[in-house]
Amino acid sequence: MDILLKLAIGAKVLGTEAVETAEAGGFGLNFDILETNLVNLAIVAGVLIYFGRGFLGKTLSARRTAIEDAIKEAEQRKKDAVSALAQQQQKLAQAQGEAEKIRAAGQVAAATAKAEIAAKAELDIQRMREAATQDLNADQAKVINELRQRVAALAMQRVESELPSRLNDSVQQQLIDRSIAMLVGGDQ
Repeated sequence: MDILLKLAIGAKVLGTEAVETAEAGGFGLNFDILETNLVNLAIVAGVLIYFGRGFLGKTLSARRTAIEDAIKEAEQRKKDAVSALAQQQQKLAQAQGEAEKIRAAGQVAAATAKAEIAAKAELDIQRMREAATQDLNADQAKVINELRQRVAALAMQRVESELPSRLNDSVQQQLIDRSIAMLVGGDQ
């Protein structure tokens, strides 16, 4: 209340000076408390400060609490995001390690399969060569056998054609005697 009293006294002094200045024909301020409603404004300002302080304090406190909560929540989300990022990076590293292992295993499997296929191809080539050799030998034996039969047939034809001219009665008698002698000599 002392402040209001001091304000009122100060306003009265200033008001009288302003009135004197205004009467003199110059520009001035009217500080008459009753004429300017300065007391009413001071009362309204005092009531607003007295009653509004609690409301404004509560509002500012609530706002401050809300901002602090929002900051804490944002920090927690940041921590969660950093943790999730670390977990995902760890999973990525594990996945890359697994991919590297799979790729290495694939290369080993490919090399093994290549070696097996090459060995099998070599065996197949060897079998084909053996089969070709056997076929060639069989065909050669068949041709030789046919040639022998043909040579024998030609020899028989030639012998049959020449036999009548070479074989006369005396030669035939000698052959018969020799054959009988061999038979008689073989039985003893």
